[in-house]
Order: sequence, then structure tokens, then C-alpha cells
Amino acid sequence: MGLNLNAVGTTSEPSERTWSHKDALLYALGVGAGSLDPTGFELEFTTENSAGTPQRVLPTFATIVGQGGRVMANLGDIDFTQLVHGEQSITLHREIPAEGVVNVTTTVAGIYDKGSGGLVVMESESVDTATGQAAFTTRTGLFIRGAGGFGGPRGPEGDTESTLAAEPVPSREPDEQVSYTTRPDQALLYRLSGDRNPLHSDPAFAKMAGFDRPILHGLCTYGFTGRGLLHLICGSDPARFGAMRARFSRPTMPGDMLTIHVWDISDQSPGAYRFRTETQKGEVVIDGGLFRAATH
Repeated sequence: MGLNLNAVGTTSEPSERTWSHKDALLYALGVGAGSLDPTGFELEFTTENSAGTPQRVLPTFATIVGQGGRVMANLGDIDFTQLVHGEQSITLHREIPAEGVVNVTTTVAGIYDKGSGGLVVMESESVDTATGQAAFTTRTGLFIRGAGGFGGPRGPEGDTESTLAAEPVPSREPDEQVSYTTRPDQALLYRLSGDRNPLHSDPAFAKMAGFDRPILHGLCTYGFTGRGLLHLICGSDPARFGAMRARFSRPTMPGDMLTIHVWDISDQSPGAYRFRTETQKGEVVIDGGLFRAATH
């Protein structure tokens, strides 16, 4: 039966998501915050009671609290064992508070034919329940292997952001870069933020999936990358973090060193930067990266 192309445009009922300062702290630790200097650098993201240091939240926390709404049942007869996380983007409309409640509504934004598989794009809008204002938007691309070839479009038409992100990164050396080493137990720590998929913790399950050992969550690598962009581009100020989009190109292993390379392309598009993330082996694990500084 395959993908249900009529699912495009369907929207879920609002789903409430709540978080506390503890959830934000745990997420920050899960993506490596504080590992370089536990009592200094990034203290505002890893503690809530340090003198003169109010707690702030890493922008990529939106990938945790910005997911909700049931639309997967509308997608048709698909083999979920062939589903992988292909793309992720976030847009922050304002800084994420240390505690909050949002209503999340998810829409199937598009289904695209990539030949070897189908790409389902879901867009989730999160609205602050106290103020009624938009909080953040997330777009998740799910790639279903073997579900392509149905003759649909390869991607959204007229989407300048997608076109820009698909271009090769500049051929010059990066304008900025930073490296972080993940912990051997990074996946065990990150999974406490909600993703309990045994692929990231159970050696037997990982071997059934074709890996020698459990792999790191793609969104954990995404979080490490977001930290790098926050510090390199935004001066560590979450209020300056606008939007981030990227494609997952290959798995990361706990213990890998991640280097985030950044190119300023503001001459091509104001406020824009390209980025990609590589391991110590030179393997590109996050590609097609596009970042925009906040305009609000």
C-alpha cells in the first residue's frame, strides 16, 4: 500500500508539553554542556542556583519539547523498521524559558519521492499556553527506506531555504570551528531526555540493526552542533539564536570527537551561515547545515 500521499496537510489536535528547570538541565548535560569547564563555562545552562547566573536554556532543547501531536497513523502502510531520522530544523520565535508549557500542533507538511525512499516532513508549531504567543517551530524529516518511486516531487518547490542548504559549503577554509569530544556513556545520558530507543543503549539490539555497538542519537549530535553554533555565532546568547536546519548523513558513536565547521555567507544571504559536523575520522555526520541569526 505504501505511503498515503493524501496525508499531506493533515493536522493533529494540540498536544500539551510541559518542562521544568530539571528537564532543561538534564538535556544540557546530555549534549555535553559543562564538560569542558564544569564550574565556569556554560554554567548558566547546567545549574539553576549559581550566584549571579540565572538559568538559561540551550536552543536545541526545542527538539525535545517541540514534538507532539499524532499524525503518524495517517501516513499509510509503512515499515517502521525502515524509518530513519533524515532531517531536522528548529526556529525559535523567542528564547526558551527554564520552565514552561506549550501546546504543540503537528502538520504533515510534505511527502517527497527520493527514489530509494520516501521523505515525510512534519512541521510542529508550539504556542505558549500562558501568553498565546508562538514559542518555536520544528520540522522533522523522516526517511522511509524502500518507500520511494511513487512519482512524487523530490522536494518542496520554491523553498529558497532548502535550495540554499542543498548547495555545497564554501570551498574556502571554515571561518570558525570548534571541537567537542562526546563521552563513552553519552547516549545513556541523552536518552534520559526521552528517546529510549534501545538502538542507543542495548548492544544486542544494535547488532540486530547492523552496528557493532549502540550508536549515538542523531538529535544528540544535533544538540552538540547547536551548542557549537550558539558559542561561535551567537556569543553564547540564546536570544541571538534564530533558526538551524541540517541533514543527518551518517551515525555517530559515543566517544567520537565532533568538529563543527562554520562559514559566514552573509554576503550571499544576510544573517546566514553554513555549517557541517565531522568526526575525528573526517566523516561528515551532519551535512546541509544552514543557520540564521535571530531577527526578533
